[in-house]
Amino acid sequence: MKLRRKHVVFLVIVAVVLVLLVRAFMPSPLLVDTGTAAVGPMRVAISEEGRTRVKQRYLITAPASGRLARPEWKEGDRVASGQELARITPSPLGSRESAEARARIETAEALVREAEANVARARVEQEEAVRGRERAEKLAASGSISRERLERAVHAATVAERTLESSLFRHRAAVSEQEVVQAALLALREERGDAKAILSVSAPVDGQVLRIIEESERVVVAGTPLLEVGDPSDMEVMIDVLSTDAVRVDVGQTVWIEEWGGPDPLIGKVSRVEPAAFTQVSALGVDEQRVNVIVDLEETPPVLGDGYRVTGRIVVWEQPEVLKIPTSALFRVGEDWGVFVVEDGEARTIGVSVGQQNGTEAEILEGIAAGDIVILHPNPRIVDGIGVESRAN
Repeated sequence: MKLRRKHVVFLVIVAVVLVLLVRAFMPSPLLVDTGTAAVGPMRVAISEEGRTRVKQRYLITAPASGRLARPEWKEGDRVASGQELARITPSPLGSRESAEARARIETAEALVREAEANVARARVEQEEAVRGRERAEKLAASGSISRERLERAVHAATVAERTLESSLFRHRAAVSEQEVVQAALLALREERGDAKAILSVSAPVDGQVLRIIEESERVVVAGTPLLEVGDPSDMEVMIDVLSTDAVRVDVGQTVWIEEWGGPDPLIGKVSRVEPAAFTQVSALGVDEQRVNVIVDLEETPPVLGDGYRVTGRIVVWEQPEVLKIPTSALFRVGEDWGVFVVEDGEARTIGVSVGQQNGTEAEILEGIAAGDIVILHPNPRIVDGIGVESRAN
């Protein structure tokens, strides 16, 4: 009996030693970071720096050559339409100056006619856009069209209305310029003896003095820029993007304006994508082709001024429910994409079909299901079938 007890103890010790030896020589599971495939909203946006600018800004120029009086206005002052902005004592009118004045009048008249044509065209487009919006609202009420088509119709009507407003502003500015040039020529013709006619340059619209270009009294020639006037409450944002990104931007897309100084982002819509690109040298010294994207703000904060730096995120794709995983889980398998899925403590290679990507998340079209555990930042030590353990555990 005593001998049997020794055998049992010996066998137990041998078994324990064997287990310890096996465990000592067995490879331990690799510690990995993991994520979960989940269904949720996803957004793809182009993020670039931009600048605010007043939509309707007017460059006030000298209508005739002469001595400019020192301006009494300061940048930021409010002005009313027709209010005097500058005073010029014209120089004597010679034959050459008279011809130039007549040419300036003809140019001003041509600009007025062009502005009138633009107003007529904008009014027709606005009326058509309003009818399109009304049709879309009726069809959406009966469920015949999608909400996205309704939003496009509403935005098209809004853009057309703002285009009409812009055309009316330009028409008023052209008419004001014509009146100033005609008044300048009239004042010069009425000049008698030593009496000097005083030419008054007035504001074309209600607004604010944005910039004083000529701050001192001096002799100026016709066409010299004097100051800029605009309405800061009517602001837009200009964002320059790479030309390869510009092809994905369309009118009506939502834009989030961030890093403008306020606590919450501002919301805007793309109003137009300029048709021509320009070359800009990047911080790395590489020539880049970039395109200006113009964004209309839904609301302009009073503290936001002209030329302020902002960051714009143009939403080029958005879905409320997609299957997605962290982008860091993806790796290349030849020309296709793959992920490591954790199954029963082991890594398994699964090929996946990838849709949209936004830098942090990737849309998965097929290959895995919601709830699958994927390995993040896979390294060369991870191979198919190897034991793994999540660091989160």
